Amino acid sequence: MSPRTVTPAAGPLHGRVGVPGDKSIAHRAVMFNAAGRGEALVRGLPSGRDVASTLAAMARLGAVIERVGPDSVRVRGRDLAFERAPGCVDCENSGTTMRLLCGLLAGQQGLDATLVGDASLSRRPMRRVAEPLARLGALIETTEGHAPLRIRGGGLQGAEVALVVPSAQVKSAVILAGLQARGTTVVVEPFPSRDHTERLLTAMGVDLIAAGCRVEVRGGPLGLTCVDVAVPGDPSSAAFLLSAALIVPGSAVTLEGVLLNPTRLGFFDVMARMGADVHSSVEGVVGGEEVGTVTARFSRLHAFDVAADEVPATIDELPLLAVLAAFADGVSTVRGAGELRVKESDRIAATAAMLGALGIYVEVFEDGFRVHGGTVRGGARIVTDGDHRIAMSAAVAALGCTQGVTLDDAESVAVSFPEFFDVLARLGA
Repeated sequence: MSPRTVTPAAGPLHGRVGVPGDKSIAHRAVMFNAAGRGEALVRGLPSGRDVASTLAAMARLGAVIERVGPDSVRVRGRDLAFERAPGCVDCENSGTTMRLLCGLLAGQQGLDATLVGDASLSRRPMRRVAEPLARLGALIETTEGHAPLRIRGGGLQGAEVALVVPSAQVKSAVILAGLQARGTTVVVEPFPSRDHTERLLTAMGVDLIAAGCRVEVRGGPLGLTCVDVAVPGDPSSAAFLLSAALIVPGSAVTLEGVLLNPTRLGFFDVMARMGADVHSSVEGVVGGEEVGTVTARFSRLHAFDVAADEVPATIDELPLLAVLAAFADGVSTVRGAGELRVKESDRIAATAAMLGALGIYVEVFEDGFRVHGGTVRGGARIVTDGDHRIAMSAAVAALGCTQGVTLDDAESVAVSFPEFFDVLARLGA
């Protein structure tokens, strides 16, 4: 563990900075090109541990990945023909790596592989990906519903799969399996989730139809043509810096090169409802993804609600929205977010404990929470549960507290935003 104390901001936060490359796109750019035909340059990779896990996993499966710059790699694809006996493939703490690999490897005839992860990942539910894939004929053995997962690849048959819980990871796994299946594969979600898989696969030549909650992959088995990808800035990482500006008086922070894909902007929609002074501008399209600039200024915030149909587009930012609710006037409610219980930590319990330690009253539900805005005192030690989003949310809260806040483990931010504390310091924290 690496404790760190964050003191209240001594003055306004100001500056114009970038944020790390988006993890969701980076995972897919590396993985899909490793499965493709030819080679591709992937630029703008974040330095966090999660994407490093995908790089190592694809190399283990036989892809040739060459580092050509501090944030760039050249990937030579395997044309959907991975090593048949890779043994254990370590996904470390990355749920995206593990779940997407389930779909990618399930159709590899003759493959026998075991996906493993660290203690945190091994607690996360994996039947939710194994069972939908079984509808296509995938052979995936879980360990009492968790990792390690044994995958024995074989012939898949297209099917229609209805997901109970909207999940871009599970949807993507089914699509990747569908690429290798005979016939048509359809995946339907109750609410739309992020669509990076659909966008990138379309750019790689896949015959794919996406409309609302339904995605159809026709005519498998299909191949992929490698494409260069420039990874835009992560809006989830951006959210922490924007939130810091909202709660520190006099602040104005501008972030450049941020991904502005509509399926990732639920957080921005909620900020607008709470009266936040936040403005975004799309300045171009990179690899099929909208990219632009976002500016946030200190604002008087008021209470908000997040309903179940908004959760897929805000899932990563919900602990941070709880922090903003603590600084807002009134009572804010989040429901339909039971998925938070099975992230890197139980983020409902961890968020409530964090804000409670800072003097904020939080009501807890099985699928969400209700935050009563008030004076955020600080002067506490926060248990982060090794969860990067809890650690960063607590650090943002500390900037607006009346006293300093100590994080029991600040090292966890390296999963997604290793430069987080350095960037905050550059802005004046």
